[in-house]
Amino acid sequence: MLRTEWLDRLARVTQYLRGDHAFAQLIRFTLVGGSSNIAYVLLFTAMNGIGPLVAHITGSIVSTVIANELHRQLTFHAAGRVGWVTAQWEGGGLALIGLLISTAALAGVEFWAPGIGETAQAGAVIAIMAAVGGMRFLALRGFVF
Repeated sequence: MLRTEWLDRLARVTQYLRGDHAFAQLIRFTLVGGSSNIAYVLLFTAMNGIGPLVAHITGSIVSTVIANELHRQLTFHAAGRVGWVTAQWEGGGLALIGLLISTAALAGVEFWAPGIGETAQAGAVIAIMAAVGGMRFLALRGFVF
């Protein structure tokens, strides 16, 4: 009896997470983002012998392409509505805007609070990246997919 109830609950949660509700999409968005960050780290590590700048640029481009495609197919279920090129162009543009915003925000933290400790600096990085990620989610959900 307990096993059946647990399986029923699991089935309902799984069905909800596969839906097109904003919260379900946000969870999938976060999982795709984490996966693409893992892909970036693996590629960066594999290519670091060529040089960190080349490894960073290559890792950023490849992980962004992977994330855009996963968002198109899995996060927003938009493969039938949005083509691959459109997803890459618009999603890549949003990623670039996010990079510029996060870079400017981190430079601002360094300028306005140059003596903050490592913990506060790490907290600022997390807050900035979460805000940029949230804006990217809303832009992808509202305008791209």
